[in-house]
Amino acid sequence: MTTTSHAVEAVWRIESSRVIATLARLTGDLGTAEDLAQDALVSALEQWPTTGIPRNAGAWLTTVAKRRAIDGWRRQTALRERYESLAHNLEVTVDQPDPDDVIRDDLLRLIFVSCHPVLAPEARVALTLRVVGGLTTDEIARAFLVPSPTIGQRITRAKRTLSAAHVPFEVPDRSELASRLDTVLGVIYLIFNEGYAATSGGDWMRPELTNEALRLGRILAVLVSTEPEVHGLVALMEFQASRMAARTSPDGTPILLDDQDRTRWNRLQIGRGVAALDRADALGKGRGPYALQAALAACHATAPTAAQTDWSEIVALYDALAQLTPSPVIELNRAVAVSRSQGAEAGLVAVDRLAGIGALAGYHLLPAVRGDILERLGRTVEARAEFTRAAELTHNEREREVLQGRADSAAE
Repeated sequence: MTTTSHAVEAVWRIESSRVIATLARLTGDLGTAEDLAQDALVSALEQWPTTGIPRNAGAWLTTVAKRRAIDGWRRQTALRERYESLAHNLEVTVDQPDPDDVIRDDLLRLIFVSCHPVLAPEARVALTLRVVGGLTTDEIARAFLVPSPTIGQRITRAKRTLSAAHVPFEVPDRSELASRLDTVLGVIYLIFNEGYAATSGGDWMRPELTNEALRLGRILAVLVSTEPEVHGLVALMEFQASRMAARTSPDGTPILLDDQDRTRWNRLQIGRGVAALDRADALGKGRGPYALQAALAACHATAPTAAQTDWSEIVALYDALAQLTPSPVIELNRAVAVSRSQGAEAGLVAVDRLAGIGALAGYHLLPAVRGDILERLGRTVEARAEFTRAAELTHNEREREVLQGRADSAAE
């Protein structure tokens, strides 16, 4: 690949979401917008090696795509009336970069459309990474360990679903914003979590996904700056991502939190996390689930050593989180904190209560947590059985190695 091709690829990764967002507003159809943007990319690959990369590459791509749209409408005599009304407006501004506020609005609309509730969760993720993140189909497929045609089909079906449902290219009105924003935040955090702790495959983490989720979260925090949960999610991701370099050994073996070299934690990201959580709190609307989880992550990120972690504060934060969003997983995490703040016996009581309910049957972290507590209590035979069961339940190869290793060491 030539130097210019690399440069075009870099420009496309940065500018594609803005270009597609503007075109989707003008055409009213996400599929058409992406096709036009791809045509503009082809033109860039043909022309820029000779003419050089324009100073405002995004505006160049948008302008070319708009002109393609006009040409297409002109050729479709059945749509002449639509052409006359839309093309006139386009020609007035075709050589003028869109104002920043319009671009921001377009990008926000694109995010809400790609995460629309009419789409299945996996389709929201694929479409968001494709049209907002600018990732190729192959890149998304590699990240999620599925065949590229599968991702391509998800994206195609998603665009068809949006078109068939006549989903408007707009930001939800105030009455719908909260529920729709929850969906958007959920998609971004799902992407982040898959990168932070891969559910399957041979890698413990997939940094390209955590980086993309962080980028999307930071964009959203600028676009919806008055919503505390947006800043809460950004803070949560910053805190968790700050540990990425310390979470594996050079050969990729996972390193548990207590054993991590905290000098390798990214202090810049921790500072960003603190600032984002402060912004969420400053809005004065109270802490939602993401802000509470960010506060939990902050307890770990700001503790100088594992021994100095404020586990009592963590238990209190889990209590607050459980009131907002009751969940067996939250209760399991709370049990871990209880075992650290009130003793292993108290933690085991909490874990056994969860096991008795059966809500986490088949969830590998339940026996993993129980094994850890049993090991601390000196009940090594039982601990080994729990770690072995946890290893059998996980789908991630690296995590399986760690759990089996703990089972083997518990028997020594």
